[in-house]
Amino acid sequence: MPSWPEYVATSRARGALAFELFVVRSVPAQPPEALREVLPEHLAYQKQLEADGALFMAGPMSDERGEMMTGEGMIVLRAESMQAARVLAEADPMHSSGARSYTIRRWLLNEGGLRLTVALSEQQVALA
Repeated sequence: MPSWPEYVATSRARGALAFELFVVRSVPAQPPEALREVLPEHLAYQKQLEADGALFMAGPMSDERGEMMTGEGMIVLRAESMQAARVLAEADPMHSSGARSYTIRRWLLNEGGLRLTVALSEQQVALA
């Protein structure tokens, strides 16, 4: 298996985007009441990360069947390095308070697409 830098270079050489991001999988470590207590601080932190350009996407995830919300979430960060991404994840009030635990992995975004529609006169934005 190639090292991460070798894999990134190979991906770029074959024409892939090779946009490096960091995926944080956040899972409850305390009862729901503890999570609700920290939620306002967590959302404020996410909003600040977004304003700073460090938050790519974030949101809750369902169980494996897609039927129930389990409190698990995914946060996708822009960062210079794994260490920088870890600093951002650790500073999240959900994680620093111990209400949630997390794992973090590098993600190389190679394929896919986004469709963004902005209708100014209707004050609407749609992401598909």
